Amino acid sequence: MAGKLSKTQIDRLGDRLRQGNITEADLRLLDEYRRTFTDAYEVVIGAIRKTLGLEPTGRPAKSTTSISDKLRRESIRLTQIQDIAGCRLIVSDIAEQERVVQALTSLFEHTTVIDRRQRPSHGYRAVHVIAKYQGELIEIQVRTSLQHIWAELSEKFSDVEGTAIKYGGGDESIRTVLNDSSLTIANAESLEIQLAEMEVILSSENKLTEDNKSKIKRIQENLNSLRQKMYKDYSDILKSLEE
Repeated sequence: MAGKLSKTQIDRLGDRLRQGNITEADLRLLDEYRRTFTDAYEVVIGAIRKTLGLEPTGRPAKSTTSISDKLRRESIRLTQIQDIAGCRLIVSDIAEQERVVQALTSLFEHTTVIDRRQRPSHGYRAVHVIAKYQGELIEIQVRTSLQHIWAELSEKFSDVEGTAIKYGGGDESIRTVLNDSSLTIANAESLEIQLAEMEVILSSENKLTEDNKSKIKRIQENLNSLRQKMYKDYSDILKSLEE
């Protein structure tokens, strides 16, 4: 563990945060702990920018409230939280998401990939790459544009109706809207994957004729149009909630 804080000190601090028994000394200790991630965070952000040419949206330190809520919600220790510091990358589609995730795992020596696309968390879908640098864990969220607009919509509903919405609670009608829209996005992105796989198979079997290329291109164009329409529809809902 970086700095002078021991794992025991940190986890005991986490116990107090979970219970809500937070003193000024605890807040100072938590700030000290969060600062131990600064160097690793800067290295990860810098490597993504310099090597991959991508511009992540960064969050160098998770808020006290978010940390406390997560400790209460999940059976984990403070030292086990993997997103004390992190960043996010928004990509166009599933194919680009796959490329970026592969690039990240190649860029950093020690990584863990958490794929929430097939097994979403209450509708939330994305790929998280956890990069480990000098003992510290930095979370890199990789979302497609549709996965991101859904997450933004979920956040806005949680602002209006309460954070339980994000974790399977709250108003049932809102949960239904979020679950249905998540499934719709998943189905559309699944078609993108199937189309890409079909193209690879046809090419490997020397069946990628000009006619097949034209058909694939038309399907891709239709999928692009569908993606754009879905993004606009969800963006309009988001704007209406912000008014």
